[in-house]
Amino acid sequence: MKNCTSLIRVRLNDNQLEGNIDADFGVYPNLTFIDISHNRFFGDISTKWGQCTQLTTLWISGNNVNGKIPPEIGNWTQLYRLDFSMNHLVGRIPRELGRLTNLLELRLNGNHFSGGIPPEVESLTDLEVLDLSANILNFMPDGIGALLNLHYLNLSYNKFSQRIPIPIGDLVHLSQLDLSHNLLIGEIPAQFTKLQDLVTLNFSFNNLSGPIPNSKVFQGAPAEAFQGNKNLCGNVSGLQACQWPHKEDRHGPTKSNKIVFVVVFPLLGALVMSFLIILVFRRLQRRRKGDDENDKQSVTISMFDRTVKFEDIMEATNNFDVMYCIGEGGHGTVYKADLPSGDIVAVKRFHYLLDSSNSSDQKEFFNEVKALTEIKHRNIVKLHGFCIHSKYTFLVYDYLQRGSLAKILSNDEQAKELDWCRRVNVIKGVSHALSYMHHDLSSPIIHRDISSKNILLDLEYEARVSDFGTAKLLNKDSSNWSKLAGTHGYIAPELAYTMKVTEKCDVYSFGMLALEVLKGSHPGDIMPSASSSSSYDTLQVKLNDLLDERLSPPPQNVLDKLNRIMEVAISCLDVNPQCRPTMQLVSKLLSD
Repeated sequence: MKNCTSLIRVRLNDNQLEGNIDADFGVYPNLTFIDISHNRFFGDISTKWGQCTQLTTLWISGNNVNGKIPPEIGNWTQLYRLDFSMNHLVGRIPRELGRLTNLLELRLNGNHFSGGIPPEVESLTDLEVLDLSANILNFMPDGIGALLNLHYLNLSYNKFSQRIPIPIGDLVHLSQLDLSHNLLIGEIPAQFTKLQDLVTLNFSFNNLSGPIPNSKVFQGAPAEAFQGNKNLCGNVSGLQACQWPHKEDRHGPTKSNKIVFVVVFPLLGALVMSFLIILVFRRLQRRRKGDDENDKQSVTISMFDRTVKFEDIMEATNNFDVMYCIGEGGHGTVYKADLPSGDIVAVKRFHYLLDSSNSSDQKEFFNEVKALTEIKHRNIVKLHGFCIHSKYTFLVYDYLQRGSLAKILSNDEQAKELDWCRRVNVIKGVSHALSYMHHDLSSPIIHRDISSKNILLDLEYEARVSDFGTAKLLNKDSSNWSKLAGTHGYIAPELAYTMKVTEKCDVYSFGMLALEVLKGSHPGDIMPSASSSSSYDTLQVKLNDLLDERLSPPPQNVLDKLNRIMEVAISCLDVNPQCRPTMQLVSKLLSD
């Protein structure tokens, strides 16, 4: 390859290739694209790479490359995408980076870069993605605010110890912002109220103080986005109330206890749900216009052949008192409601309110409503209806008596009750549910957050997949690019460097879940990390070393089933998503 000077495109990614990127590669004056990411290449980025002046894409992430980035990087003036992430690069980010004015994506995360972000970064005005996370950087310039096309900014896990630059508030197209795990001080600038396109934000684990910005984006963010800051305050779950509120903030708006609209219908199909959603938004619009007549109407919740009053839900949960809480996640808190009729339901109260027709929060809420309305499967939680209120937004589900799989596995006594036969059935049930979602619906649904906390069990230990807040309906005619979603430890490794959502993301999560059920805890300690050069398909795992020691050894006929589950699970964890089986095949293999 060193002598193939006429090369134009090179794609060697996701293998186990070894070699020195200095000694084993040559000069390629016509090279426009090269992807050697996720291999075992080592060595320095030599100055001769600067002679590849036609490069538009250079990806070498996930290798063992070390040394510094040479100043010859400035010769790549045609470059659109640069990814040096997950290597061992050191030193300062070179100022010559500012000459790459065509850059759309810059990923240097997961290295050992030190010093400050060079001020020349403000020249990268076309930049859409900037990821400098997991380094040891200590200063960010105000010039970041000049990157007006930025959609994704991740500066987490560094050593920034300054105030947050106010000009970041000018990045009005930002959809994802992560400044977590730094040493940032002072307040979150009030100018951040302009960041109306934010979908995810994270300011956790800094030294920030004062009130969070007064905008729906911030007020509706989950508590995890602000945790680890002792002096932050605001009207967000998990934060202390600010000590200098206006009078109306202390007592709440005059109409805070008025109900806008509540309706819960049985599963009547997507057409009915579309009508209901339109009706809800009309009610919301009328409320904003001051239509008090609508606010005064009586409210009931219809659930199949019975009627439940809104007040019954409130009374059954004591206005969502913590003592009735049976689970909590990033999007909402789940409460048990024992109704006067004798019915027991689970009520998932969202952390945010629905008060804007363009809200990303509304999209997430109705994602779950739409997904569960179109689904009818014994291994998927059943939705009875939803409620929108000026103070509350919640969904009403079947109540699953055993609770989450994560809770059961973390309790020694409950884990022993979940014997080997029951564990086999749990894994089969989840595989059947995912096969149905991926292959039996007109528009496949990708769950995107399959984990033990989102698998619920009934009295018979039958599994139910739950929590569809991040679910995505795949459009076969689109690229299906999306924001990162899921639970750490279950997210497919390809999502570290691409935002493309496919069914294979769920397949990977299922593989992790299956091994967790066998082991009784997350298998992360025996699995290679996403940045490791090891491959899952070569991973040698002995079943006896994997099985939960809290249970008695299984009989031979069950042992054969467990061995099949382990083999299938490991195949689901292949680093290359194309090599993972479909959930349809997984379901069949586990049923044979």
